Formats: sequence, structure tokens, C-alpha cells
Amino acid sequence: MELTSWITIGAVCLTGAISPGPSLAVVVKNTVAGGRGRGMLTGLGHGLGVGIYAFGAVAGVAALVEAVPGMSRSIEILGGLYLVWLGLGALRSSGVAGPDGQEAGGRSGFAEGFTIAFLNPKIAVFFLALLGSFLPADATNLERAGVAGLAMFIDAAWYAFAAVVLASTGAAAWLRVRGKWLDRVLGLLLLAVGAWLVAQPWALEMMSSLWMGIQ
Repeated sequence: MELTSWITIGAVCLTGAISPGPSLAVVVKNTVAGGRGRGMLTGLGHGLGVGIYAFGAVAGVAALVEAVPGMSRSIEILGGLYLVWLGLGALRSSGVAGPDGQEAGGRSGFAEGFTIAFLNPKIAVFFLALLGSFLPADATNLERAGVAGLAMFIDAAWYAFAAVVLASTGAAAWLRVRGKWLDRVLGLLLLAVGAWLVAQPWALEMMSSLWMGIQ
């Protein structure tokens, strides 16, 4: 693979990582609740979840997903239900962290980061449908593994960096004081995105029917 191919793939992966969404919300929540260490572990867990899809993309799993009826929709529903569960948990939270913002250990943050990546249909679509298209047809197995590893590293590094910035600039401490309101905002965001993922086909069909009725 030429250097330009590596740069292009790296830029595509970075663009996907920095786009705001539920993943960033979960990293922010864990950093505020548990400090820099827990936030960084959330980012590492997210990177591992992304890595699974990245390795699947370069191994040709996208064709398998398309060939199995309902698999893509199942990923959407599972991801949506998980976001709804996280949103309800945030809404029920008292917004009060332990001393210095320490709550549950970093393992909880790592697990949340991994799960939000693995059950995020946007990430699945991004890597399974897009990443493979940037690979040269003559790429070796080692180069394919390198591309997947690069995607995983970029994602984990970005979210770990976001956690460090939040913790080091005092933003996490400022948000921690307003933990109750932060939980409410993040909870509503996660609920809205999760509900949309679950109900998207029916919602679009209903909107289409209403539009046709108006016309």
C-alpha cells in the first residue's frame, strides 16, 4: 500500500472518531463521574469495540452481514435498546459522585465504552460498509491487519485524549458540580437516539404516510 492510501484511511477513521454522538456522551459521563483514568479506560474500551468492526471490514465480514437477512436491523435494535437503557440510568442518577468524582472502577467505564461502540449501528455501518472500500484490491493480509489496527488506535487515542482534556482543563470538575443536570441532558440525548434507532423504520413509514395524505 502506498503512503497516500494510509493517510487517506487514517483521515477517514479520524473523521469518524471525532464526529459527536452517543460515544462522546458516554466518555464525558464516565470522565465526570470517575476522573481521567476512568474516562481513558472508556476510550480504550471504545477503541476495542471499533477494532472488532475494523478487522471485520478488512476481512470481508460486510458481505456476510448483507447476506444474512435482518442482521443489520438486529444490530440497530440492540444498539438502540442499549442507548435507551443508558439514558434511563442517567435520568435516574442522583448526579452525585463519590470523593473526587470517583464512583465505580475503571472496569465499568471500559465495559461501557466497549458496549457503546459494539452496539452502535453507525459505527458498524461506517466500518463494514466504508472502510473496506478504501483498501486497495491487492492489499496483503498484513496490510489489512495494519489498517484495522490503525482504525482501532485512532479511535481509542481520540477518546482517551478527550478524557484527558476534560480532566486536565477543569471542565470535568465544573460539570461534576452540575452532575444532576449533566445526567439529565445526557440521559435525554441517549434516550432520543436510542428510541429513534429502534423506531426508525416505523417512524419513517408513518411520516411518509402523513406526507402522502397531506398531498
